Amino acid sequence: MDAEERDIINYLKSLPNQFVSGREICWRAGGKWKFRENSNWATIVLARLLEKGIIESDSTNHFRFVQAKKKEKPKKWVSPQIKKILEKSSKDFSKVIEIKEEEEGY
Repeated sequence: MDAEERDIINYLKSLPNQFVSGREICWRAGGKWKFRENSNWATIVLARLLEKGIIESDSTNHFRFVQAKKKEKPKKWVSPQIKKILEKSSKDFSKVIEIKEEEEGY
Protein backbone atom coordinates (compact mmCIF):
# COMPACT_ATOMS: atom_id res chain seq x y z
CA MET A 1 0.00 0.00 0.00
CA ASP A 2 1.51 3.31 -1.06
CA ALA A 3 1.26 6.73 0.56
CA GLU A 4 -1.63 7.91 -1.63
CA GLU A 5 -3.72 4.87 -0.74
CA ARG A 6 -3.00 5.40 2.96
CA ASP A 7 -4.02 9.06 2.69
CA ILE A 8 -7.34 8.16 1.10
CA ILE A 9 -8.05 5.33 3.55
CA ASN A 10 -7.24 7.50 6.56
CA TYR A 11 -9.53 10.24 5.27
CA LEU A 12 -12.40 7.80 4.62
CA LYS A 13 -11.91 6.21 8.05
CA SER A 14 -12.49 9.63 9.61
CA LEU A 15 -15.98 9.62 8.04
CA PRO A 16 -17.42 6.21 8.99
CA ASN A 17 -20.42 4.94 7.00
CA GLN A 18 -20.54 8.12 4.92
CA PHE A 19 -20.14 8.24 1.15
CA VAL A 20 -17.82 10.97 -0.15
CA SER A 21 -17.40 12.20 -3.72
CA GLY A 22 -14.18 11.56 -5.59
CA ARG A 23 -13.54 15.28 -5.98
CA GLU A 24 -13.89 15.82 -2.23
CA ILE A 25 -11.44 12.98 -1.63
CA CYS A 26 -8.96 14.58 -4.07
CA TRP A 27 -9.20 17.86 -2.16
CA ARG A 28 -9.23 16.60 1.43
CA ALA A 29 -6.99 13.54 1.34
CA GLY A 30 -4.09 15.05 -0.59
CA GLY A 31 -4.26 18.64 0.47
CA LYS A 32 -4.76 21.76 -1.58
CA TRP A 33 -1.29 21.80 -3.19
CA LYS A 34 -1.64 18.30 -4.56
CA PHE A 35 -5.16 19.19 -5.72
CA ARG A 36 -3.87 22.29 -7.51
CA GLU A 37 -1.20 20.28 -9.33
CA ASN A 38 -3.64 17.58 -10.48
CA SER A 39 -7.30 17.85 -9.51
CA ASN A 40 -8.01 14.20 -10.43
CA TRP A 41 -5.03 12.50 -8.81
CA ALA A 42 -7.13 10.13 -6.72
CA THR A 43 -9.20 8.55 -9.50
CA ILE A 44 -6.62 5.88 -10.32
CA VAL A 45 -5.95 5.20 -6.65
CA LEU A 46 -9.69 4.91 -5.94
CA ALA A 47 -10.03 2.37 -8.75
CA ARG A 48 -7.21 0.28 -7.23
CA LEU A 49 -8.81 0.41 -3.79
CA LEU A 50 -12.16 -0.64 -5.28
CA GLU A 51 -10.54 -3.65 -6.95
CA LYS A 52 -8.91 -4.65 -3.68
CA GLY A 53 -12.24 -4.37 -1.86
CA ILE A 54 -10.94 -1.88 0.70
CA ILE A 55 -13.52 0.76 -0.27
CA GLU A 56 -16.95 0.57 -1.86
CA SER A 57 -18.87 2.81 -4.23
CA ASP A 58 -22.54 3.73 -4.57
CA SER A 59 -24.55 4.46 -7.72
CA THR A 60 -23.50 8.14 -7.76
CA ASN A 61 -19.80 7.23 -7.72
CA HIS A 62 -19.24 8.27 -4.12
CA PHE A 63 -16.90 6.19 -1.96
CA ARG A 64 -16.65 4.96 1.61
CA PHE A 65 -14.38 2.72 3.65
CA VAL A 66 -15.60 -0.87 4.13
CA GLN A 67 -15.90 -1.50 7.85
CA ALA A 68 -14.74 -4.89 9.06
CA LYS A 69 -17.58 -6.86 10.58
CA LYS A 70 -17.20 -7.62 14.23
CA LYS A 71 -17.36 -11.24 15.28
CA GLU A 72 -20.20 -12.12 17.57
CA LYS A 73 -19.08 -13.41 20.90
CA PRO A 74 -20.70 -16.65 22.04
CA LYS A 75 -23.27 -16.17 24.76
CA LYS A 76 -22.32 -17.54 28.16
CA TRP A 77 -24.28 -18.38 31.23
CA VAL A 78 -23.47 -16.61 34.47
CA SER A 79 -23.01 -19.94 36.14
CA PRO A 80 -23.84 -23.58 35.37
CA GLN A 81 -26.09 -23.73 38.43
CA ILE A 82 -28.34 -20.95 37.13
CA LYS A 83 -28.50 -22.68 33.77
CA LYS A 84 -29.69 -25.90 35.41
CA ILE A 85 -32.31 -24.09 37.47
CA LEU A 86 -33.69 -22.29 34.43
CA GLU A 87 -33.76 -25.46 32.33
CA LYS A 88 -35.66 -27.29 35.09
CA SER A 89 -38.33 -24.57 35.17
CA SER A 90 -39.34 -25.61 31.60
CA LYS A 91 -39.97 -22.01 30.57
CA ASP A 92 -38.97 -20.57 27.22
CA PHE A 93 -36.16 -17.99 27.56
CA SER A 94 -35.51 -17.53 23.85
CA LYS A 95 -37.27 -14.14 23.75
CA VAL A 96 -35.26 -12.56 26.53
CA ILE A 97 -34.20 -8.95 26.12
CA GLU A 98 -30.53 -8.63 25.33
CA ILE A 99 -28.47 -5.70 26.59
CA LYS A 100 -25.93 -4.53 24.04
CA GLU A 101 -22.46 -3.86 25.34
CA GLU A 102 -21.13 -0.33 24.91
CA GLU A 103 -18.32 0.21 22.45
CA GLU A 104 -14.83 0.13 23.84
CA GLY A 105 -13.19 3.43 24.56
CA TYR A 106 -16.10 5.05 26.39
